[in-house]
Amino acid sequence: MVEVLPQQAPLAESDGARTNPAILYSFRRCPYAIRARLALAAAAIKLELREVSLAAKPPELLAASAKGTVPVLVLADGRVIDESQQIVRWSLEQGGGAWPGDRLAAQMIASCDGEFKALLDHCRYPERHANGDAAAARQQALSLLRQWNQELLEVPQTSQRPELQWMILPFLRQFRGLDTERFEHESGLEALRAWLDPWLEGPALQAVMASPWAERRAWHSPSWLYHLTLAEDWRLAKRQGFYPWSTRGMTLEQVGFVHASWRHQVAATYQRFYADAADVVLLALDPRAISTAGVPLRQEPAPDTGELFPHLYGPLPMGAVVLADLYLGDASGAP
Repeated sequence: MVEVLPQQAPLAESDGARTNPAILYSFRRCPYAIRARLALAAAAIKLELREVSLAAKPPELLAASAKGTVPVLVLADGRVIDESQQIVRWSLEQGGGAWPGDRLAAQMIASCDGEFKALLDHCRYPERHANGDAAAARQQALSLLRQWNQELLEVPQTSQRPELQWMILPFLRQFRGLDTERFEHESGLEALRAWLDPWLEGPALQAVMASPWAERRAWHSPSWLYHLTLAEDWRLAKRQGFYPWSTRGMTLEQVGFVHASWRHQVAATYQRFYADAADVVLLALDPRAISTAGVPLRQEPAPDTGELFPHLYGPLPMGAVVLADLYLGDASGAP
């Protein structure tokens, strides 16, 4: 059975020694990351999943790979694989599989990662391209897909290779999702749809789009600080560009500092002060941005327990907030 450790869970002990899983930095909807998760799941690789917010990449990801893109696989021995094709190849080696190296498969993979991905990006983000013509890019992409369709009709057994499905279908899924109804009625894609549709509902994709192979909320770095707040207070702060609070119901002016927590302290803070609140937001704070803003940051003991908590002796810099997510509590003690 595949074992994927929960976010922030202690690593398992095995025969008196700690068993270090691989770490996968992933983004749930990214086709490159889906490709990697499919291969890792099929090979039953034990790993710790770290879901990444692309708007707030954790420093651990950037330290592992300067590219700052997902997927990134950090092996137990410290080696880093930061390219999706290589993660798939490595997973196949571990699981005894074979890379889809026949001529048609190789051509489709090269076409997918090259021309088709470029056209897909043009369709999704026309404003990032010089001509900005998404309609023209879509027609070019459809022309390429019709070539794939014809090739699958001529060599139908190619579509049965699960390794080729991992490499191609996450990208075809993304293209379909741009306009599902139009895609379903396009001519010349019958073989592709017959290949894609069962996979979309199949167990392999369903597994890697759900926990523990995928998460809907971002992994929280231990390098960041955390602050809980009421959702309405945070909405008001964003409108006025200033955050006046220290903790629930008390301002910075009243207390003299802004309460914060380390990652492992968030759940207990929530239970003590916010568990009865309807909407609570967890702010992740970058200490470097706090320092740059000139706000002193001190670790000080809580009066009742002596446990050290970080305190900001000045207004919380709005630019230091790297993530703001609704917080529902977590029995594991992890944010």
